Amino acid sequence: MTSGNLLTDHPELYEARFPDPGRLAGRWAEDCLRRHGAGPAVLDLGCGTGRDAAHLHAAGRRVVGADLSGAMLAYARARHPGPRYVRADLRDFSFPTGAFDAVVCLDSALLYCHTNDDLDGFLASCRRSLAPGGLLVAEMRNGAYFLGRDGLLDTPRHNTLLWQGTSYRSVTTLHVDRTAQLLRRTRVWTADDGSAPVEQRSAWRLLLPQELRHFLASHGFAVLELHDGPGPRTEPPWQEGDLPAGPADADRLHVVARRTG
Repeated sequence: MTSGNLLTDHPELYEARFPDPGRLAGRWAEDCLRRHGAGPAVLDLGCGTGRDAAHLHAAGRRVVGADLSGAMLAYARARHPGPRYVRADLRDFSFPTGAFDAVVCLDSALLYCHTNDDLDGFLASCRRSLAPGGLLVAEMRNGAYFLGRDGLLDTPRHNTLLWQGTSYRSVTTLHVDRTAQLLRRTRVWTADDGSAPVEQRSAWRLLLPQELRHFLASHGFAVLELHDGPGPRTEPPWQEGDLPAGPADADRLHVVARRTG
C-alpha cells in the first residue's frame, strides 16, 4: 500500500468526486463579499482546482488563488484561467501589506491550521494582507457538531466513484484526537485497474464557535456573521437570496469578519 492524497494529486479526479457545476461555493462567497461591500481585490486561500477563484474573477474581481499543491495550481492555471495563481502556505504567507480587500478561505482549508501557533500565523498573515476594513470569509467544518455525536466516529464509510472507465472505491474512518483537538481521517482508495491501494491520512482542527470568535478578536477582526447555514455544503444548500441563520450547531460553520483599525 502506498501513501499520498489521491484526490489532490489528481485534480481532475477531485473535481469528479466533488462536482460543483453550479459554482455554489463561489456564488456563496461572492454573495458574502457583495452584501458586506468588499472591494475588488480578493485572495482565495486554499484555492485547490481554481473553480471558486475563477468564479470570483468572472464576477469582476481581481483574484489571486493560493495553494500549497503544485498539481492543483497547474490544473487551475490550465482549466480555470483568469486569476493569478501562486504557491503559498496559509499558516504563514506574505503579500504586500494591504494588498487585498478580502480573503476567502473555503471548504475547511482554514482547519489545516492544527495548532494555536498555526491559527495565529494564518490570522496575522490575513491582517497584514488586508486593507483596513477588509473582509475574511471562511467556510469549514464545525467543531461543535462533533461534541456528543460519537456515531459519526470510528465507523468505516464506503464510497464509489466511476471516472474515465475506472471504478474507485474509498473506505473512510474518522476519529477525534481530543488532546490535539483534531478530527483525524484515514481513507484507503482502491481501483479496479490493478493499481496499488493508496492510504491517505489527514486532519482538521476542531474549532468551536466561541474559540473562533476569540482568535479573530485577538487579531483585530470584528465578527459580522458566524452561523451554521445556509452555505454551499449545508443541507439544504444555500440559494440566491438566503440570509445567515442558525445557532452554529450543524456540521458546517460560516464566518465573515472585518479587519478593524
